[in-house]
This record gives sequence, structure tokens and C-alpha cells, in this order.
Amino acid sequence: MIPYTLHRGTAPLLVSLPHNGSAIPDDMAARMKRRARGSVDTDWHVAELYDFARDMGASVIKPFASRFVVDLNRPSDGHLLYPGKNETGLVPTVLFDGREIYRPGAEPDAADIADRVERWWKPYHQALAGELARLKAEFGRVVLWEGHSIRSEVPMLFEGRLPDLNLGTADGASCSPGLQARVTAVLERQEDYSFAVNGRFKGGYITRHYGRPAEGVDAIQLELAQLNYMDEDSFEYLPKKAAQVQMVIGEMLRVCLEGARALTP
Repeated sequence: MIPYTLHRGTAPLLVSLPHNGSAIPDDMAARMKRRARGSVDTDWHVAELYDFARDMGASVIKPFASRFVVDLNRPSDGHLLYPGKNETGLVPTVLFDGREIYRPGAEPDAADIADRVERWWKPYHQALAGELARLKAEFGRVVLWEGHSIRSEVPMLFEGRLPDLNLGTADGASCSPGLQARVTAVLERQEDYSFAVNGRFKGGYITRHYGRPAEGVDAIQLELAQLNYMDEDSFEYLPKKAAQVQMVIGEMLRVCLEGARALTP
């Protein structure tokens, strides 16, 4: 299985979709419980949702493998992103609903985890870092946009219903203040969706690691409540609902492009 696909664009914007993949190799699936084999916690359809970004000139990188194989948005050493809160790890062993992923005694050991990092995690990050370097060399500045989605209600991870649109910039560390303000202003102008900035989702490993605004890389994560573009029970993509939220996402991406070009040396 190829670890990822990378579309190389012509603008200073890279859209990363690290939880889009749903494939699980047969040898791993055989060790999992039936529900987990369906990769139920995938960021379903985000590649389709963000397909329009290519027409804007954006680069797009996405994996094939499920986050159950290895979570590309977690540090490879396994340390926690949200200490004191529930979260799934580098190689998850529980679903978002708290149920076990693996059959008893079939959980991955340290050697298995290390192998998955080599085979799946490192290639994605090498490609992501390489594309950021290419775009920065060409344009002087680049925006990394992390596209994510999740069920609107996940009691293990957060209370109540998640806001529709959740921006994360590691509390402002991964993005310049000016760009964060302009992207937030897009959300403030629209009236159709609830939103939060650096709320429960502040940006995962990719946002925090690669976002270095002082060095010319701004990184922003958007965690989108899935009910805004799909049926959360059947996983069916809903084009009419998706088109509406795509308008807001597209405006935020345009602001990012404008910001990158305005700050290019």
C-alpha cells in the first residue's frame, strides 16, 4: 500500500488531510474487533470536501491508511497533546466511543508501533516537510492548512455538541496574529455556523510542529463537525450541505493565500 498521495500545487498553500485514510492492512485488521475494521473514526470525505482547493492552486497531501494503523497527527514518540484530557494515541487502542479496537492479546507492542512509524508515519511527514520547503523556497512564505472532521458529539473527548467550525493555532503559536485575526473575521462575518478558536481543538502535532510563523510557515487546523457535510450515522456524503460549508472554508483559504502573498519578502 502506498503511504500517501501528494498533489503539488502552484500557490503558497498546502492542505494536509492526515485522517482522511481508511485502509487497514489485512494482517492488522485480522487482530481488530469487527467495528474497528470499518475505520469508524476516519475524517470521512474530507478529501472530497477539500477538492476545490486544487483549483485555488493549493498542494494537497493525504494518506491511504487509517488512523488506526498510525495517527499521523500525533508525535512519533507517543507523548500526549492534551495532558489531563482523554485522547487517542499514536497507535490508538480504543475507539472514540471508548470501545476496544483490538481483540484481547492482539494489541500492538513496541516493535509493531515502531514498524508502523517507519512504514507509514515517516513517509507522510517527509513528504509534508518537503512540500513545505518547496513552497517556501518558491514563495518565501507558506500556509499549512490542516483539514479535519469529527462527529459532532463524542462524549469521551468533549462535553455536549461541538461547535461547527473549530480553528486551532496552538493558542496563537503556530500562526501569525494578523493571519489568525483575518481568518477568524471570516467566521465572525458568517451567520450559518457556530465556531470556536483554540477551544477543545487547538491543533495537533502537525500544526504545532510545522507552524513557525517567524520562519515563514503559518499553520492552522480546522476541526469540522461532520454533520455539516455528511450523515453521521450512515457516513453518506451530502453534496448540498457540503457545498454550503465549502463556501466558508474556501473564503478562509483565500484569506490564507492573500496573507501568504502579502507577507512574501
